[in-house]
Parts: sequence; C-alpha cells; structure tokens
Amino acid sequence: MSLRVLAAMSGGVDSAVAAARIAEAGHDVTGVHLALSSNPQSYRTGARGCCTLEDSRDARRAADVIGIPFYIWDMAERFHRDVVEDFVNEYAAGRTPNPCLRCNEKIKFEAVLDRALALGFDAVATGHHARLEGGVLRRSVDPGKDQSYVLGVLTREQLSHAIFPLGGSTKAEVREEAAARGLAVADKPDSHDICFIADGDTRGFLAERLGAEHGPIVDEAGAVVGTHAGAFGFTIGQRKGLHIDRPTSDGRPRYVLSIEPVSNTVTVGPRSSLAVSSVVAERPVWNGPAGEPHEPLACNVQLRAHGEVYGCRAQLSGGVVHIELDTPATGVAAGQAAVLYSGDTVLGSATIASSS
Repeated sequence: MSLRVLAAMSGGVDSAVAAARIAEAGHDVTGVHLALSSNPQSYRTGARGCCTLEDSRDARRAADVIGIPFYIWDMAERFHRDVVEDFVNEYAAGRTPNPCLRCNEKIKFEAVLDRALALGFDAVATGHHARLEGGVLRRSVDPGKDQSYVLGVLTREQLSHAIFPLGGSTKAEVREEAAARGLAVADKPDSHDICFIADGDTRGFLAERLGAEHGPIVDEAGAVVGTHAGAFGFTIGQRKGLHIDRPTSDGRPRYVLSIEPVSNTVTVGPRSSLAVSSVVAERPVWNGPAGEPHEPLACNVQLRAHGEVYGCRAQLSGGVVHIELDTPATGVAAGQAAVLYSGDTVLGSATIASSS
C-alpha cells in the first residue's frame, strides 16, 4: 500500500538515505528540513551540528537527486521554547537534560508529526538508527549507532505514524548506499555535541543565560575543598574541570556526587560513592508490546545515551517507576531518561528523578 510520507531531512547522510529508500519503495514522499534557529549563524557551523544553512542546502540537494518535493519548515520558536529553554531550566534546577531526546519528543514527533497528519500525510520518516516492527520499537542492528534510547520517549500513537528505514543497516552500509545513489552527503561527518551551542562551551552558554553565582564545592563530610562560578556547570559523575583547591590524602580523583541548586553547592567524592542501586523515575511512557505493567517487571534498563545496560526489576506505583538494579550503576543523573528493554525491544521510558 502506498503511503503519503513526510521525510524529515536534516542534511545528513542518514536522513537522505532514509528518504531515498521510502521513495524507492513506491511511497509518495515529500522532504522537509526543519529550520530550528531564526539566526542559523548562532548555531553550529560546518559539519558539527544539524541546524545550519549548509545542512538545509545539503538536504535540498539530496531531495533533488532523489526526485521528491522539498520544503523548509520554520520551527525556530517552538525549538527555542521546548528544547533550548528546557535545557537551561533543567540545568538551573540541578538536573542534566538530554536535548536530543527532547527534540525528538517535542519537535520531530509532536510538532512535525501533528502538522504532517493535519496536512494529510500518513507517516513521518526519519534517519534514526532503530527498528520499528508492528509498532514496536527495537534497537538497530548497528549497536554503535543505535538510537532507540532517544526515541524511547515516544508514545505508541506516535510510533504508529513513524517509519525508521535504517534500523536494519549498519552506518557503513548506509554510507555505501548513499555513494551508490549519487548523494553528495555520503561522506559527510556525523553531527555531534549540542547543536544550539555554537562553540561547544556548554558551561559558558549556561553562564550567559543564568549568570555566574559563586558557591562552594564540598566533600562528603561537608568540608569546603573549592569554589565554583555556578552549580549549573556540573554534571553527576564529572571528574575534569572541578578546580579543587585541596587534593585528597590518597591522591585519588574526585567526582561530582550531587548538585544542590538552592544552596548552589556541589558535592564531590570518590568514584565508589557514585554507585547507586535504586532509581526513581517520573512521567513514564509505556510504548512496548505489553503496554503499562501491572506487576513488577524483570527487564533491562539504560540510564543514559550510549550508556551501559543493567538488569533490573521495575515496578510502577502511583505513576512513578521504581527501578532496582541487579548491579550498581555510576553517573546516574536526574533529568536523564531511564529506558526499559526486554532484549532489544523497548518497553517504555521515564525521566530519572532521584537515585540512591
């Protein structure tokens, strides 16, 4: 059955090949590039991001080669509100957000999908490396490029209108196919870091918007071992850039253990103190084949993008997910997603609120 498909084209190789595959399958495909900044020069330049003038031109050229209509949608205001401002507010609250996850949730599969359906499209296709089989989200066959984690926030309804054509291919295969199709982006480097921070200086970006506010860095006993210019500049598990005045007696490095935005205090300690066995996560989304669990669930959990996977037992109680890990995890940060899996199948996700 031929579908009307809106192909989100970032200007990179993945989304170009995804659009080409959908068109070759006989679907009625229209390409769209999302303009995410009213001033693209303030975002990444060159091949470092996915929000540049160069990217929009690359997307248009790819659409021309594929032979599909192409448009640019202005999403700058929505992106600034739902992704950039959310990013700043989360850091101000002492949490560590994932802006790519939020962009997928609020922009690509809320704003874009809603508009696409209103315009009569049946589905939105993207170049994400993940599989979608019968509405069930699964990991990509390429574990190094798997993006099911950042898609774990999507609802079952959103997934029912999504197409991920690349989940059964490795990144190397995608690049080879792009070259064979004559797509100029075949060798274009992948985007990385945070697209809306032009120079890659996250701490400077936050300081400009939140203002410098000096506070103490303390050890687990409460002794002051240094100072900082803003608790927002730290993340749980961070080791470098702490600028601690007093070294430990055993010479071992310290890591950020907690961030308290009200008192503007950063607590540091040994790596062993980072270990947690319990995670509490809020705002769950149950998008797996079984839906919301009514009994404790033995499964696996991933606690950050490209992070380790842990065996666990998850239980939903009062709208909150309580996750008991089989083995301790380190570097667990509030604001990140806890994505639950059964093998390579996504069961659901929730936002980490606390850990112990």
